Amino acid sequence: MTRVPSADRTEFGEYLRRRRAGMIPPEPGAGARASRRRVPGLRRQELADLAGISVEYYTRLEQGRAPRSSREILAALARAFELSRAERDHLFRLAGEPPPEPESPEAAVRPGLLRMLHGLAGTMPVTVHDGRLDLLALNTAAAELLQPLAATGPYGRNIAYQVFTATALPDLLGDEGAELLVRVAAAEFRGALSRYPGDRYLQALRAELAATSTSFRDHWERGEVETRRSAVKHIRHPAQGWLNFDIEMLHDPERDHWVMLYTPRDPA
Repeated sequence: MTRVPSADRTEFGEYLRRRRAGMIPPEPGAGARASRRRVPGLRRQELADLAGISVEYYTRLEQGRAPRSSREILAALARAFELSRAERDHLFRLAGEPPPEPESPEAAVRPGLLRMLHGLAGTMPVTVHDGRLDLLALNTAAAELLQPLAATGPYGRNIAYQVFTATALPDLLGDEGAELLVRVAAAEFRGALSRYPGDRYLQALRAELAATSTSFRDHWERGEVETRRSAVKHIRHPAQGWLNFDIEMLHDPERDHWVMLYTPRDPA
């Protein structure tokens, strides 16, 4: 097993000490006499008890003398310190471990992002979807432009489901654009399953598409995985006819939300 370099273990220990010093000590129980604390925060024993580890081992961690911590120990420390996701991820990186992958994306879109999305309705279509490819929000311009992809049912919000069940895809994108979109949708969906391998919703959706869509089965067999950040799309607007858009994807990694901006271009 690869050990964390000594300099990293030292920084890791310093981070633990700073976090422990910033925690609020417990109130003494009824009738108990509070002992005098020489330093702020929790004692090592108190923190070790919260994490479910021995005080001897925790002391070695703070002193930079312990071997590489397991992911279980790191998760226990993060819970004991009541770390935010960003703080927990920092703790894992200091210990030489990649941060834990989220079990599922956040369900709610940030309020400020929603305000931006609706504020741009007169300028450009904007959508927000999560790492499972579920559409979470769209402004009126996007709803008008993408209306042919709208779907219902338990998977109606999912972009992959919309793409593989839409009957008017060539009318919206043209034959070449439609073929490219189904290819990308299958590749993106495979990527979503790799991020959330235990997600029952995604597993059920895959079974549904495999049972009902020949196109999905054909593209799934290619085994492609892809996440596009930029693209140019030729889309038929219901009132304005064919329009060209620069597509840019912005990612919020904490919530695993993707913002898709459709910036209008001059007609080709």
